[in-house]
Amino acid sequence: MRKIVFPTDFSENAFNALQYAAELLKYETCEFFLLHAYADEVYNDEKVLNRSLMDELKEKVLSHAEIKLEETLKKIRKISPNPHHTYHKVASFGALVDEVNDLVDSENADLCIMGTRGKSDDRNINFGTNTLLVMKYVQCPVLGIPAGYKYNTPRNILFPTNFLVPYQRRELKLVSEIARVFGSEIHSLYISKYPVESFRQKDNLNFLKEQFHNIKFQTHQVDGADKVSTIMGFIEKQEIDILVLVNSRHSELENILFEGTLDKISLNPKIPLLVLQNFNRESV
Repeated sequence: MRKIVFPTDFSENAFNALQYAAELLKYETCEFFLLHAYADEVYNDEKVLNRSLMDELKEKVLSHAEIKLEETLKKIRKISPNPHHTYHKVASFGALVDEVNDLVDSENADLCIMGTRGKSDDRNINFGTNTLLVMKYVQCPVLGIPAGYKYNTPRNILFPTNFLVPYQRRELKLVSEIARVFGSEIHSLYISKYPVESFRQKDNLNFLKEQFHNIKFQTHQVDGADKVSTIMGFIEKQEIDILVLVNSRHSELENILFEGTLDKISLNPKIPLLVLQNFNRESV
């Protein structure tokens, strides 16, 4: 049973991401937790002048959220009537990142999936503030689906790495299982003019190979000064369907890769982005 946390603001982009999720996980038994965190909707309402008005607004927003969650649930069941998928509705008065993390912890969730843009649908950016916050601070893998992206079987998965971080087994297991289901090929991309020489790098490379055993796995090395353009070029050349990045707070180089790459790729992402969190969590 795979458990998926799905934050939604009831936008078209959010539902598009839910459709992608249902298709990507169509062969798996899954529990989806449709989550709407609505604290900002209450606190940002300038008409609220006292506590009684706030309490009244909270009840109104909650009632609306429950209606919209039910509508979303009926819509996805109609489009994707998969008997292996069950859905739960969760409306919470709290900050999005906190509510997602609480749900991830309480359910020991495997993955968080969401659209990269919400209601604002700013065409000049492709990663909204909420998505960036979830990707950086939620302690489980986060899969972001670009606005308007239609499901495409993930035949090629790109995993840029400098082999300096000892990855979490649970995180890599998610990638390997996706690849195994669809017969995908995982491409490890090492961007450097120097070979993999240190014992740490060699050990981490061997660990990756062990986790991706019985899966098509290729290692590539490219000498590129600009990581972003190198990655984007590789995506086009190899027809990549999912890009995997790692969020680690313990490695300066991985932080540079995550922070810089994510911010710049947000200008024009064309494929889903899976962010792995390099934290110790309970193993499955």
